Amino acid sequence: MSDAFEQAVTWANDDPEGFWRAAAGLVDWITPFEQVLDRSRDPLVGWFTGGEVNTAANCLDRHVAAGRGDMVALYHDSPVTESRAAITYAELLDRVARFAGALADLGVRKGDRVIIYMPMVAEAAVAMLACARLGAIHSVVFGGFASRELAARIDDARPRVILSASCGIEPGRVVPYKPLLDEAIAQADHKPDHVVILERPQARAALVEGRDLDWMELESRGIPVDPVPVASTDPLYILYTSGTTGQPKGIVRDNGGHMVALAWSMRNIYGVESGETFWAASDIGWVVGHSYIVYGPLLAGASSVMFEGKPVGTPDAATYWRLIDRYKVKVMFTAPTALRAIKQQDPDCNGLKNFDISALKALYVAGERGDPDTINWAHRHVGVPVIDHWWQTETGWPITANCLGLGLYPVKVGSPGRAVPGYRVEVVNESGVPQPPGTIGSIVVRLPLPPGCLPTLWGNDQAFIKKYLTDFPGYYKTGDAGYMDDEGYLFVMARTDDIINVAGHRLSTGALEEVIGSHPDVAECAVFGVTDSLKGQVPVGLLVLKAGVDRAEAEIVEEVIAQVRREIGPVAAFRKAAVVRRLPKTRSGKILRATMQAQANGQPYKIPATIDDPAILDEIRATLLALGFDGVLIPEG
Repeated sequence: MSDAFEQAVTWANDDPEGFWRAAAGLVDWITPFEQVLDRSRDPLVGWFTGGEVNTAANCLDRHVAAGRGDMVALYHDSPVTESRAAITYAELLDRVARFAGALADLGVRKGDRVIIYMPMVAEAAVAMLACARLGAIHSVVFGGFASRELAARIDDARPRVILSASCGIEPGRVVPYKPLLDEAIAQADHKPDHVVILERPQARAALVEGRDLDWMELESRGIPVDPVPVASTDPLYILYTSGTTGQPKGIVRDNGGHMVALAWSMRNIYGVESGETFWAASDIGWVVGHSYIVYGPLLAGASSVMFEGKPVGTPDAATYWRLIDRYKVKVMFTAPTALRAIKQQDPDCNGLKNFDISALKALYVAGERGDPDTINWAHRHVGVPVIDHWWQTETGWPITANCLGLGLYPVKVGSPGRAVPGYRVEVVNESGVPQPPGTIGSIVVRLPLPPGCLPTLWGNDQAFIKKYLTDFPGYYKTGDAGYMDDEGYLFVMARTDDIINVAGHRLSTGALEEVIGSHPDVAECAVFGVTDSLKGQVPVGLLVLKAGVDRAEAEIVEEVIAQVRREIGPVAAFRKAAVVRRLPKTRSGKILRATMQAQANGQPYKIPATIDDPAILDEIRATLLALGFDGVLIPEG
């Protein structure tokens, strides 16, 4: 193991307040904090209490003041509009200060909420930073979200202003946002004072007189404003977790602890310093986009890449390699599903041969389990460490990771590494008893959580305590299941509700997917449990084949079933599998296993608001019917 990593772990565990006091030196404080960790309201805690900061000033003003204004802050690359831009720190500061002034003219003040419902354009980052500059609380809602879901977020956050665009652009289609937004406002009880619309040439929006304003016109007349001091514990943003229905679950992020954690992570986890380029291939609608497209890289003084496109199809499966070459990306962050999409389209990675990616030092993956077949494929072709790491919307930054900035330790494929300094991760049984190495259980984090993690849910402390802190007293419940080996490497195998019980044997769907994914013809797969009258549950597997595979599908399915029998054993009772064209996913790339499971079990379900392509569920339904699952397979609503 790396000496620097081991020393950091020891320091953070033995003297957490000293460790985080030192890390706080990475942030400029307007008023120094009085207390590192305030536990007077346990289990609700506050980090760096008494301190005053401004997140936008730390992201922009201090770098310009230090003479780095001509460095690129944000590369915007949009193959869907055939446009590119390189925005310097000085240019971004000017735009943010002016737009903050324009929002202030609309009445936005410290503590007010602003909803941002936008595509992957540079103005989305301007909007987030302008809110932070004013001390307003932004809530980014993924552009194109259904009106019903957006309305629920409007009523929960009660924004003074909503910022949006006329449309988003997907490969081959334009998605008008304004009709969705107008319908959401009509459905919501709360009405914003103003809506600001960024007009894009691909679709014009009809503005409502007296309420709606043109973005560029508003920004052009904005008078730059200075950063507003806020308390370290004041909220920076609310991020509603994907797929919520009914009462939304708004993850709160504070200002001070968030900055300290992200600044520390950029340097120590990702090994990225000022002047280097970092690319998180995500969307600002997800936590990755908040942490590592906008805030993390700018806190570090690095150049961040904002990409409006897809890993394949915009224009081809070499897109990632093209951008790494173009911007000399040092560290990239993506989801395993993106790599599987590339692997499916270009199994031999021929597209890489046309580009120079020698600047790349590491490729990090997260968002779902990094299956060994995908990790090994990427490492073989890319030639740099491919590092799975694990975290959640709730934590805002990695819980476990192999830390490039502290010196990499040996990778164990299938594991997202050891606990990052500051986190104390354990695996426990249903009674909260720690489990021995190799035994699957619930993954928990000992309290208090480190800085940057959620301090509560928006407007609902008791719901936060009940959901995350009650089932395992003294711990934060992650909702994930897995095991830890005798060297402290964690193996995250599934969500706790994805552990299936086959005739009394607890099996991980992740372990089954690992075996299936190793078949040479399989690009990706999904396994979920279906109710069985004899065994309780049995696993079902759906497979997507690599491009160019022309063998009989039935033959491949037979081989996969035999492979699971050999490597997992007859106990898995794995007998039902089929080939599908695509798997249903969220827009962030997570496979909708629970939805398919509900289909197969004949249980009521709703089409998730985050789904990438609802039509694919019809194909899955037909496949499940062909496999003999004949329950009620139509969605509610």
